[in-house]
Amino acid sequence: MKLSEFQIAVDDEFGPGYANVVMNDLALPGLGSRTAREALAAGVPPREVWLALCEATDVPPERRHGVGRREPGGRGSGR
Repeated sequence: MKLSEFQIAVDDEFGPGYANVVMNDLALPGLGSRTAREALAAGVPPREVWLALCEATDVPPERRHGVGRREPGGRGSGR
């Protein structure tokens, strides 16, 4: 997962406004209680951060994989 795909996935799952709150304020137990933004800045791969966000916020498993990727022709994330 690229960082751009990560951002698309977060925005798609939480909405652009709430995504910033989740990224900046939610301490993720799976990442040493760092926020998503702190974990990314520390070099944690975006995929690992995404999965930690999903776990902490109870995102259903069917929405955890393959998100963030644009469909051919730029038609969204395929969710």
